[in-house]
Parts: sequence; structure tokens; C-alpha cells
Amino acid sequence: MAFGTARHGNRLISFLFLLLFISSIHISNASLHIYDRVVLQEVGNAYLLAGGSEGIVASRSPPNPSSSDSYPFRNSLHDGRSFIRFENITFWRSEKAAVQHSDEEHSSGLVQVVIFEAADRDVIGGSAYGGQRSICCTPDLAKLEGCKQGEVIRIPASNDAKWPTVINIHFSESSLSTEMENVVVYITKTGMYNLFFISCDPQLKGLVVNGKTLWKNPDGYLPGRMAPLMNFYVYMSLAYLLLSFIWFFQYVRFWKEILLLQHCITTVIALGWFEMTLWCFEYANFNNIGVRPIAITTWVVTLGAVRRTISRLLILSVSMGYGVVRPTLGGLTSKVVLLGITYFLATELLDVTEYVGIVNDISGRARLFLVLPDAFLDAFVILWIFTSLSKTLEQLQAKRSTVKLDIYRKFSNALGVTVIASVAWIAYEVYFKATDPFNERWQNAWIITAFWDILAFALLCVICYLWAPSQTSQRYAYSDRVGEFADEEAQSLTGWKSGGDVSLVNLEKEERNRNSDDAHDSEDDTQVGKGE
Repeated sequence: MAFGTARHGNRLISFLFLLLFISSIHISNASLHIYDRVVLQEVGNAYLLAGGSEGIVASRSPPNPSSSDSYPFRNSLHDGRSFIRFENITFWRSEKAAVQHSDEEHSSGLVQVVIFEAADRDVIGGSAYGGQRSICCTPDLAKLEGCKQGEVIRIPASNDAKWPTVINIHFSESSLSTEMENVVVYITKTGMYNLFFISCDPQLKGLVVNGKTLWKNPDGYLPGRMAPLMNFYVYMSLAYLLLSFIWFFQYVRFWKEILLLQHCITTVIALGWFEMTLWCFEYANFNNIGVRPIAITTWVVTLGAVRRTISRLLILSVSMGYGVVRPTLGGLTSKVVLLGITYFLATELLDVTEYVGIVNDISGRARLFLVLPDAFLDAFVILWIFTSLSKTLEQLQAKRSTVKLDIYRKFSNALGVTVIASVAWIAYEVYFKATDPFNERWQNAWIITAFWDILAFALLCVICYLWAPSQTSQRYAYSDRVGEFADEEAQSLTGWKSGGDVSLVNLEKEERNRNSDDAHDSEDDTQVGKGE
């Protein structure tokens, strides 16, 4: 039943994978945001640049009132303080704008830095006067709402007149550039924070920003939505370590009987443990310095791409009957290898682009271009796995290989459960992202990533259980004759013993003996009938 459901659901899975990937395209968050001569874009009646968006946990310790703490370069990483720090922010305007401002009295060009929480997004901007929501205060809105003309419309919070935070930067006389002071804004409330550079001056069209901002949580620079993953990968590393101890015990115990399939399973376990461990180091390093360490991140994403590739090829090979029903893949070997190489390259390119180096925003089109090949390959692999598994089950039924058939039915049921869980989780992801456009539920976002690692580990445990090394694996793995090797086959594949009150093998032998006796009796009756 589960296997049939899985087969009919693979096309739905492919569609949902694509839908998920498309829906997940959004501006990525980071602890360090770099602005390398970025131009402010015209939005409504303002020129603005989205400087970053990140979930930040409230400070556990109040800011130190000492002067040395006003710019905390040397503060302890785990000092319990959260803040957004501006470093070397510089604005450039055109020569034409500088001349115009110098000719106008009391005009020097104003740029405003606005920090607000996603939940308070409605306090920035005024009413939809003239058909669209205004960011900057116009003469008409100044009369209607009492805002200050030429500045960002800001509605102060009821409990804090200084919130949202607005920092004003002016150009001096005819200068082409101006620098923002190195400012630190401390965070006293947990939330999703947004930073915008905004100019309401029409003469500052084409304004350029250069510099960076650093966002810190109480225990380091790791972004808030990613912080729980550091502990998660510690637990996953321990889980893989426990599985490896159990597997390697059997592996060493029956070393002489190990199949190539079991060597592949060993490789996947080892790669999984190394990957989880490297993720722990990568996140710890990221938490310390605020940027992803290129060397470690490159290793971990490459290792992850290799693990996922081998895992998919392992499941595909098992579904084809390799290592249990057939000793080789025959003419399909080259196709499987080609699929593995293609999948690895697509996964590696996507992961390197997303993770290696400083975490920065990836445009939607670029990410879509990289995600689609990976999604199509995943859909193709799923389709091939279930097609091959169906053929293998038919072969085992035709050969009446009861024990192997039982194992493959359990394997197909596990895959069916995996597929159903995947479909359900994809639906949840789509719902999660569709109902949270402003990432206000960022504290739970880490579960989206963690689920897939947990699901992959659970399926690996099932494979390890079904194809664990035993004392006669090598000798009877490919035996197809039911009568001669029934007892040994059961022992080799599952470790069962033929003795005992209840024995599947004995029942099979008794049934075959009864069938044989019935056949002889029928033959004798026929001969007697002919004689008469």
C-alpha cells in the first residue's frame, strides 16, 4: 500500500519541489552586510537601499555607559549584548547635486538611516495620498499628518519616542561625499530588524553607498535564525557517531563477508559524520568573526554535496537490486555514474554560491537559475528509484525469494513513508513562507533546514538495519535458487537462525515438501487411471 502510494506521488513531489524552490527565493539574511558602491533605487517618492534584515535576540546585558563602550570593537563575544554596528559608511553624490545644494540656502542634502522592527513596519511611511503609500513627507502630507517636509515619515512608538531609530547624515557645503560616524545601535527587544538608507531629496538621485554593517546577537555574530543550527549539528554529529559505532562493530565482526553495497553504506555514514562535525566548526567560526570562513565552508559544502550524491546513488542502486539481487548494474553503470556526476556538479555549484565567503544577498534570478537544475535532477532520481524498485519487487516475486522480498517490501515501505513525510513537509514549507513574508517567525526557521537532515539520517538507519553485515553475506547475497539456499539466505540477509519454534524458512520448506508430495500423488493417480 505504501509503495503504491509512493509511486503515484512522485510526480506530485517533483511539482512541489519546484514550487518550494520558487517560493523560497527571497533576500537572504546575514550578520555582515557589505555595501560596495551600491546605488539607492527610486521607490515611490524616495530613494532607498535595503541595508539588511535579520532576527536579533534582545540584549541580556545593558550597554556600558563608559565612553570606551560607545563603539564596542573589543567587547567580549559573549557579553550578552546585541547591536547593529556601522563601519566606514560613506555616501557619494553627483557633482550636479553638489552644485545645486551649494546654490540653495539652508540645503546640504540629507540622507537618513532608518532601523525598525518588522512588526512596526506600518510606522514608516504615511497614508496612501495620491494613490500610493508615501515614504517621504510631501507638502500636502506635512499639512495632513504634521510630518517634516523632505524627511522620512515616522510615527513614534507609544512607549518609546525615539523608536524607530532614524539617524540623519548631511552633506557639507559642496562636498561630493560624506561619512557616517561609527555608530552602534543596541537592541533591547527580540525581533526581526530592518535597516534602510533613505533619501527624500530629488537632487540626490544616483546616491552611492559604501561601507558595511555588522549585526551581533548576545552570544556572537551568528545570525539569529541560524544560531539554533549550531547546537543542532552538534546533536546530529553525536547521532552519526553512535550509528557509526554500531555499524562498524558489525562491519569489523564480519569483515570477510562484507559486500560492496555495505562498503558504500559505510562511506555514507562516515561522510555524514564528517559533514555534521564540519558544520559545527563552520558555525562556531562564523559566530566568532561574523563571516563564513571560506576554507571550512568550501570543505563542508563539498562534503555535503558528495554525501547527498552518494546517498541518492546508493538508494537507486539498492532499488535496482544491486548487492542483493544482482552482482552488478550491468549496462546501467555508466548511466548511474553520469547521473551522479551531474547531480554533484549542480549541488556543488548551488551550495558554493549560497554559502562560501561572506554571506551576501543573492538575486532571485541567479538563485532560480541554480536551483532549477538541482530540483529537476532530484525529481528524476525519485522517479528512477521507484521505477527500479517496482521492477525489483516483480523479479523477487517471480523467483519466490521470500526473505529478500520481505526485506525489499520493508525498504519500499520506508521509502513510502519518507516520500509522504517529504510531501507533507514541503507543503508546510510553502505555507510557512507564504504566511510569513516578513520573516517574523525567524526563530522557528531553522527547523526547515533541520528536518531534511533528520529525514536523511532516519532513512540511512533503516538501510543499515536491513542490510547489516552478517556471517554469510558474501556467500549467499546473490543466491536465487529457493530450495537450496533458503536457510542460508535468511541468515545472510537478516541474521535470523533457522532453529526455533517459529521459523519462516522451515515453513517455506514444509510448504515446498507438501507441494512436492501432492505432485507425486497426483502423478501416481494418473498412472493408476491409465492402467485401469
